[in-house]
Amino acid sequence: MSQSRRDNPPGRATREEALAFPLHEAFMRQAVEQARTALHIGEVPIGAVLVADGQVVAQGFNQPIHHLDPTAHAEIVALRQAARTLGNYRLGGTTLYVTVEPCLMCVGALINARVSTVVYGVAEPKFGGLVSLLRVDELPVNHRFEVVGPVLEARCRQLMVDFFRYRRDES
Repeated sequence: MSQSRRDNPPGRATREEALAFPLHEAFMRQAVEQARTALHIGEVPIGAVLVADGQVVAQGFNQPIHHLDPTAHAEIVALRQAARTLGNYRLGGTTLYVTVEPCLMCVGALINARVSTVVYGVAEPKFGGLVSLLRVDELPVNHRFEVVGPVLEARCRQLMVDFFRYRRDES
C-alpha cells in the first residue's frame, strides 16, 4: 500500500496503514467526484482533495484547457485553494488525495507547500513523479512526504481509459 516504506515488504501494510485505508478510500472517492467534474467539461479527468485534521480544506480538478493555463492541474488548484483557506502557503500536516500520480510540476509544488502525505489512485507511467518516472523519496530535497497508493486504482484507471477512448473515437 505505501510506496515509500522501505522497511515493509511490498504489498504488506503496517497496522497503522491498514487502519487508515478506509479513510483513504473515502477521501479518494471525493477526489474521483472532482475528476468527474473535469471529465464533464472536457478536461483530462483528474481530481484532488486536500485534507487537514480530517476535514477537506480544498478540492480541485484539471482545468488547463478551460482556463488556458498549463499549471491548472487538479493538485495545483487544490493547493492554491488550501493556501487561501488556511491563510498560509505552507501546508504541513495535510494529506493530498489525487486520482492519478502527480506529474513533476505538481510534485515540485507539493514539496514546496510542505504537504505531509500524498495518496494517489493510479500510477502514471509517462509523467508520474512519485513512483513511475522517478521516485520522489530518492530526490535530494529539503522536504519529504509519505506516499500511499494505489487507492481505488481500478476506478481511477477506468476514468482515464474511458476519457482517452472517447477522445480517440471522437477524432
